Amino acid sequence: MPLPIVAIIGSPNVGKSTLFNRLLKKRVAVVDDRPGVTRDRNYAPCTWNGKNFYLVDTGGLIPSTRNELEIQVKVQSESAIAEADLILFLIDNKIGPQEIDLEIARRLRKANKKVLLVANKVDNQKEEQEIYTLSRLGLGEPYPVSAVNGRNATELLEEISRNIPEVMPEEEKGIKVAVIGRANVGKSTYVNALLGEEKLVVSQTPGTTRDAIDTKIKIKGDDFILIDTAGLRKRVKIKDQLEYYTSLRTIRSIQRADVCLLLTEAPFGMVTQDLKIAGEVMDMWKGLVIGVNKWDMIQKESKSADYYTRWIKSYAPFLEFVPIIFISSKSGQRVEKTIELVKDVYNERGKRIPTNELNSVMEEEIRRQPPSAVKGKYIKIYYCTQTGIEPPSFVFFSNYPDLIKKPYLKYLHNKIREHFGFTGCPIRIKVNKRE
Repeated sequence: MPLPIVAIIGSPNVGKSTLFNRLLKKRVAVVDDRPGVTRDRNYAPCTWNGKNFYLVDTGGLIPSTRNELEIQVKVQSESAIAEADLILFLIDNKIGPQEIDLEIARRLRKANKKVLLVANKVDNQKEEQEIYTLSRLGLGEPYPVSAVNGRNATELLEEISRNIPEVMPEEEKGIKVAVIGRANVGKSTYVNALLGEEKLVVSQTPGTTRDAIDTKIKIKGDDFILIDTAGLRKRVKIKDQLEYYTSLRTIRSIQRADVCLLLTEAPFGMVTQDLKIAGEVMDMWKGLVIGVNKWDMIQKESKSADYYTRWIKSYAPFLEFVPIIFISSKSGQRVEKTIELVKDVYNERGKRIPTNELNSVMEEEIRRQPPSAVKGKYIKIYYCTQTGIEPPSFVFFSNYPDLIKKPYLKYLHNKIREHFGFTGCPIRIKVNKRE
């Protein structure tokens, strides 16, 4: 079950980003007195009273705007409303509800969503007694807060936790695969091609996202769960051609997956949006396979696939360890092979290296290229161990862990991959001080 989504909605400059940072207890969103600073949705995981959820900051919503930039912000905000399980509708109590707030309130009532009306900039008891004017918005009793000084922030978190479900551990068995990518790269065609090749579809189980369906499928004796395939197969109209990577449904799918299959388009190469999606996968420490779709549209030359692979990995070095496969969802070319790669990456995520074998190899590599001394201090690395899987995690023990620089950590990272693989999996490396 994916984490619930709590979206902060409101007109420009009412303090949405400040409240976002306050509830997270850290500075994530950029805060500025000028309206319009937050343009894209900003999200972060949050926990309160044992309940986990995604908190989403949005740009200022101006429902009737004709400004091109404001229209894009509006589309982003409306998308967040559509995806949210709970909405915090924020009002600036210093100026009271304006016509734009009344219009937003009307839209929220029509959306038939669970809404908490939040009066911001309520700095004292006297101001708290004046929030009754907000009742005319028809969204229930307002909750007074001050995002700047934190007044009643704890009480608001309590109310949020009472209004969202508690996520229970998943019991499904099988490799969870999220098919992700930009709009119109062929995700729907890919999924349909995979399901149409005489495979045993076990069941289709509704998820918590509206119109989301997890499809269980058995391929060559292995169970797979294709996440949110209903949303992928359904043709969705996206205003202003906003890219799919901004969808919170994608974030939910990545969060739940073991391995993500990122589809790109061969005629366009690896574009910025593809890199952003891949970055999301890496940030969540999930396995990744890149499927270059529509390969049948490329005029073939000798070794064109090898050339394309080298180009992608030079353009995006952080994907050096990710397997790339060239497919055509339309013709079915190598569609089944992608699932074999997904299984390989899944197995790599769960691989453990015995400590004696790991140290035998890494001691030699460290001896060959030891870390550089810093300010006369000679750095020693004594030993290392694998501390976890999914993602593979390693800890090295040193006399001066804080003096080991990123380039050397990258060297250790590369040597682990060189000797032990972990294809398609991001690796965690930490250096601790030896007691």
